[in-house]
Amino acid sequence: MSENNNFQYTEDNIRTLDWQEHVRQRPGMYIGKLGDGSSADDGIYILLKEIIDNSIDEFVMKSGKRIEIKIDEGKAVIRDFGRGIPLGKVVDAVSKMNTGGKYDSKAFKKSVGLNGVGSKAVNALSDFFKVKSVREGRMKVAEFSKGVVTHDHDEAETSDRNGTEITFIPDHEIFPHFKFRKEYIERMLRNYVYLNPGLKIIFNGETFFSENGLKDLLQEELEGDILYPIIHIKGEDIEIAVTHSDKSQSETYFSFVNGQNTTQGGTHLNAFKEAYVKTIREYLNKTYEASDIRKSIIAAVSIKVIEPVFESQTKTKLGSNDMEPGKESIRTFMSNFLKKELDNYLHKNPETAEAVHKKILVSERERKELSGIQKLARERAKKVSLHNKKLRDCRQHYNDQKAERKSESQIFITEGDSASGSITKSRDVDTQAVFSLRGKPLNSYGLTKRVVYENEEFNLLQAALNIEDSLEDLRYNQVIIATDADVDGMHIRLLMITFFLQFFPDLIRNGHLYILSTPLFRVRNKKETRYCYSDAERIKALNELGKNPEITRFKGLGEISPDEFKHFIGKDIRLEPVVIGKDQTIEQLLEFYMGKNTPDRQVFILENLVVEDPEIDKKEKLEEVVA
Repeated sequence: MSENNNFQYTEDNIRTLDWQEHVRQRPGMYIGKLGDGSSADDGIYILLKEIIDNSIDEFVMKSGKRIEIKIDEGKAVIRDFGRGIPLGKVVDAVSKMNTGGKYDSKAFKKSVGLNGVGSKAVNALSDFFKVKSVREGRMKVAEFSKGVVTHDHDEAETSDRNGTEITFIPDHEIFPHFKFRKEYIERMLRNYVYLNPGLKIIFNGETFFSENGLKDLLQEELEGDILYPIIHIKGEDIEIAVTHSDKSQSETYFSFVNGQNTTQGGTHLNAFKEAYVKTIREYLNKTYEASDIRKSIIAAVSIKVIEPVFESQTKTKLGSNDMEPGKESIRTFMSNFLKKELDNYLHKNPETAEAVHKKILVSERERKELSGIQKLARERAKKVSLHNKKLRDCRQHYNDQKAERKSESQIFITEGDSASGSITKSRDVDTQAVFSLRGKPLNSYGLTKRVVYENEEFNLLQAALNIEDSLEDLRYNQVIIATDADVDGMHIRLLMITFFLQFFPDLIRNGHLYILSTPLFRVRNKKETRYCYSDAERIKALNELGKNPEITRFKGLGEISPDEFKHFIGKDIRLEPVVIGKDQTIEQLLEFYMGKNTPDRQVFILENLVVEDPEIDKKEKLEEVVA
């Protein structure tokens, strides 16, 4: 170092952060991406999950069969009826790192929250955090704000039942525009009860309960009819449910480790796919293609592992390969289990085995019929990929394990060159790609997969997303439809949703499809500019910005300058997830949106269509959409 350098590196430069400061400075290390609640893996759901996991572990340890959850706006309350945190350790348990019962394998075996960080992270990332523990007629209550104790109440007598109650409000500094979405929470809770038969979860008055575990999960998730009764096999530390759908063309999997929904799969799911194919081949004594054996499969796989190694703190992908030191690998464990239990089941149920065999033969025939078209389509896609004008790619991709920002990867599907031009100029080239549509895409309602290969635009989009065979190599975490908020834009939006529902429903089921919200108005005076996403926001801005502010109505994405557009696709991006509700099937959704016109759909369009001028009669616009 130069002697003239004024900076001196001394002991004063070494600083030890308090535990809550560390969590707040590096929240991503503890809860993954922050988000606003529009994605199922956003931080606010991880906070909720970390608390519920502790209550689930109580149930697993045979303490407490009921969990009550109340969420009102941004406030969450979780109450279990387990053993309760030991009263002398209540404050430490939620505010001291490396403190918790999970380190004692006698108290917790094969637990979800192994590292004891969860409740502390929730505490540090909450504006308000309250813990209440009840044990044998005594209770202890403590309150915190951003990890710092605000009220440490003395122990007191109570008539409440044993257990723990946690209340928290996520910190608005870290989650400025967050919103808890009911659909994501309900899916999380359904998974909890499927994996813990006998557990009752009550969420805002609605009860979630399962008697038959993963068999119930498949029955809930099935589209249309199944080709044979669900195969449901269980062993120590493993449970599997599997069947084939007569509607879906893709493979659908639900995988879990120690009760954690591993949405990105991992070692255990790969081991299941491999072992399933091997077992079926050996049973039929035929070397059928793996893709033919697994086509249209719908399966749920759950295993329990001592000290699993996940690829991130949010535990969405299993990385470890060993069941336990000195014991067999997950791959061997899965192979041995299916070789015995699935093979036994097929021998005892020959009609099911015959249905499986027939499905494989149908899949094989369909694959061969499509192979010529697929080959031509792939060659065409390969030729244009080098100079594909439709795709402006980014540098980091979701399927690249080495990419540091892979979870941030996005692709915007836009209409026309003007919209794609604005996004292209203002995007983050590391994580945001753009795919430009040429006018309105084909209506794929009721068509077969053949059209995906024969329609150049669909084929190029399929190739860009890399989802021809499965979602395993999906290149972008968020697939975002970005259209104008007018009649044509809504129509294009519906056509694209139809395309994904028809051919790639798992993209929606797994929470990858979104609609981009862009401002309809800009309201500004000399001091301040407000972007308004609704008429209500416009009126509010007019009232707050004083006399005669300038109002601009954005009629299309192309009218928004790149300098402005970067605000709408950056850290403040507003996305609406496309979600399949628990009471809707894909068939019903397709029929509603793209089938024969119905009064219900006309009402939906009237309620959701944004017109350029408040004076225009929406019914006139509706005639254009219906036409």
